[in-house]
Amino acid sequence: MAQYKEFEENVEVNGETVLSTINSFPDFMRNTAIEMLKSKGISDPQAGKWYSQKAWLESFKEISEDYGSHTLFAIGKSIPENANFPPEIDTLEKALDSLDIAYRMNHRNGDIGYYKMVSHDIDKKEILIQCKNPYPCDFDRGIITSISRKFELAVKVELDPNKPSRKDGADDSWYIVSY
Repeated sequence: MAQYKEFEENVEVNGETVLSTINSFPDFMRNTAIEMLKSKGISDPQAGKWYSQKAWLESFKEISEDYGSHTLFAIGKSIPENANFPPEIDTLEKALDSLDIAYRMNHRNGDIGYYKMVSHDIDKKEILIQCKNPYPCDFDRGIITSISRKFELAVKVELDPNKPSRKDGADDSWYIVSY
């Protein structure tokens, strides 16, 4: 499954998460983000409400086309600031292992995919994350980077060059977190 295509039509994402799209834009461009979401069917997003994942994914596609991968990365980095996460997270490993829990807290109604910490090589200081979801790879890389930097300032997150990714039409993408 490639990027931007929901797994099921009824899936919804909460307003806190949708608001991260608006909040990640500089102040002078926030009205553009609001209008873009509105054109996809998400009017006046608010915390505590639920919105169509399909509409949100369509907005990501437009953002990618109009503003590029760096903007998708910036939106992903803003997710941990706006979305719900489990409160007991206090290490890098726990944070990355909790990605799927947080993802499920912010989505509902069907198959949403998943995030999975596959391995942690403490000696190499490397964690492997698998993401099987409909979001753009740069967005996921932003989420993983932001969460990781809460516990390790010197962290690098990159797509695993030895595996296919959703950018190439694969079902999932794999990320290497080096710290």
